Amino acid sequence: MLDLKKDVKYIKGVGPNRVSLLNRIGIFTLEDLITYYPRDYEDRSKPRCIKNLVDGEEALIKAVVVSKIVEIRLKNRMCMYKLLVQDETAKCTIIWFNQNYLKNKFIVGETYYFFGKANIRMGKFEMSSPVFDDVNTKNNTGRIIPIYSSTYSLSQNVLRKIIENGLEQIGGNLEESLPEYILNDYNLLRINDATKEIHFPEEFDEFKKARKRLVFEELLTLQLALLGLKNRYNKDIKGIK
Repeated sequence: MLDLKKDVKYIKGVGPNRVSLLNRIGIFTLEDLITYYPRDYEDRSKPRCIKNLVDGEEALIKAVVVSKIVEIRLKNRMCMYKLLVQDETAKCTIIWFNQNYLKNKFIVGETYYFFGKANIRMGKFEMSSPVFDDVNTKNNTGRIIPIYSSTYSLSQNVLRKIIENGLEQIGGNLEESLPEYILNDYNLLRINDATKEIHFPEEFDEFKKARKRLVFEELLTLQLALLGLKNRYNKDIKGIK
């Protein structure tokens, strides 16, 4: 049986340190986790051709690694890492600073997604400190990405993964709270679909449908609570008379 009050420490990917960070943002249970809704979304689903990058704008590109990453030692013990990639339209230099783990991260000839701010210098394309995935993984790119409110030292990537793990643990077994006729009359998503799509929508239209369902239920719950208060008030008045 699904236990929404299960301590968040039992969710995959949550260790002792992350428990305290989750608690700081009000997440103590599985229910808290799946109802910690995004405050915004970033569309990283549609790659742009490198030649169409705009200076200063964030964009997603899908490109092939042309050569091994180059390490350049700078002053103050800083290191710059440069990676040359290309698509069918142009080449682009990807730049990171002090990211030693990246040296053996990329394979020449393989295709990756990169999302970051584009720069154009002397007609050449650059992208600084982008997030990236290989084409078979869509953790940080290649989809609509939810953005959550303040997470202190808990990164957006880690929080997204923990929420994803929480949804997998639920496995579509949330109990439907609205009757069938209301779902049909108001064209509402079922609770399991709405919960998944509010966090990880395939399209923005799906997010809108999910929000409609969740807002409807919240307003209905509030209306029923107010109606209950009104009935109790009327009963008390009659008792006084």
